[in-house]
Amino acid sequence: LNMLLASSTALRGLARAPLPRRAPVRFLNLHEYRSQSLMKTFGIAVPLGDAASEVPAARAAADAIVAAGADPVVKAQVLAGGRGLGSFANGFRSGVHMCYSAEDAAAVAGKMLGQTLITKQTGAVGKPCNEVFITEKVYARREMYFAILYDRETSGPVIVASSRGGTSIEDIAEQDPSAIKKIPLNIFEGMTDEIALETAKALGFTAQKSIEECADQVKRLYKMFSDKDCTLLEVNPLVETPAGHVVSVDAKLNFDDNAEFRQADVFSQRDVSQEDPREVAAAKFDLNYIGLDGNIGCLVNGAGLAMATMDIIKLHGGNPANFLDVGGSATETQVTEAFKILDTDPKVEAILVNIFGGIMRCDVIARGIVSAAKEVGLRVPLVVRLQGNKVDEARKIIAESGLSIAAVDDLDMAAKKAVGLAEVVRVASENGVNVKIEY
Repeated sequence: LNMLLASSTALRGLARAPLPRRAPVRFLNLHEYRSQSLMKTFGIAVPLGDAASEVPAARAAADAIVAAGADPVVKAQVLAGGRGLGSFANGFRSGVHMCYSAEDAAAVAGKMLGQTLITKQTGAVGKPCNEVFITEKVYARREMYFAILYDRETSGPVIVASSRGGTSIEDIAEQDPSAIKKIPLNIFEGMTDEIALETAKALGFTAQKSIEECADQVKRLYKMFSDKDCTLLEVNPLVETPAGHVVSVDAKLNFDDNAEFRQADVFSQRDVSQEDPREVAAAKFDLNYIGLDGNIGCLVNGAGLAMATMDIIKLHGGNPANFLDVGGSATETQVTEAFKILDTDPKVEAILVNIFGGIMRCDVIARGIVSAAKEVGLRVPLVVRLQGNKVDEARKIIAESGLSIAAVDDLDMAAKKAVGLAEVVRVASENGVNVKIEY
């Protein structure tokens, strides 16, 4: 459960223990309009709406909504939470605007498209808004919260339901934990009529007709969760309209990357413009890379050793710039590409390579490092610590390369050296001095 909660900020508050800032697990995240389009194919009730990447298309979508007798809402399509409270780099405030005419909607879209939206989740850099979603305003009698995700404790899916929605689930959990109900499902039996009805009642429905309609929607939501290999399906808010109908107004869907081979139609909708370009580049070469905010690049084999390396860097006063696990069967090409990603990161001021050779041979790592260094040049100091399989051959490759590489056998000393060299580079850079490292 914690692994999935880490990928959903809306559910993070339910975790029993503190979660790491970022976890080395990636799940495909679709834009809101794409999620709603997918939901329609399962018969899930969603608002009328269409996406637009240009102002004329936004105007046409808004005209269609007004013609249907509804008010248009313009939503910036950025893969981050807190859009409504965010602001654009051009000074325009909020990524969600309620409008009362097609003209207003088009004008708002023009202020969003091509701009960068900054929210509490994007950091100061923000994310580009290349599309907007023009959707209808759904007037609600009640707003609820509904989600399905996987729970480690029960080894299966769990429904998280609350009769209170439309706001942060963390706030609800903090203010009134009893307002949230978790309903586990047997992964082999899946959704049953009893569980669907129990969920409808947990959401606060009392009228029999509304209970039955909600139960039907819950079944459809679970079918999509199961059929499409979702890791998270979150609807907030799930709305009861004045007429008593149930509508999924805003949804977030995550998908299991391991299911890409059988969900090609879903994964073809991935928007890489919303992702860290370093992570996109790493994925092309099947590298486990997570970008962080530090200044010391790490290239390690094995997730456990990678975490330990990051910890020891932090212990000695440095900050890791990434999590990068090349795995146990990396090729020379993968190592070369991994090194390029680290060396071209402008925030990296030193690189620490820490390899314990087992299945992953040290000489393969050494050749990859030398190949990349000769191809792109050594922009920052490089500290290499190698132990294990083929380590003597690796040391020979590095020694004969003619490159300025600091080879250290002890991990503690290697981390200290990397932190010290990074500090030298930082101070020199702040004073306009170019540093050339020689060993």
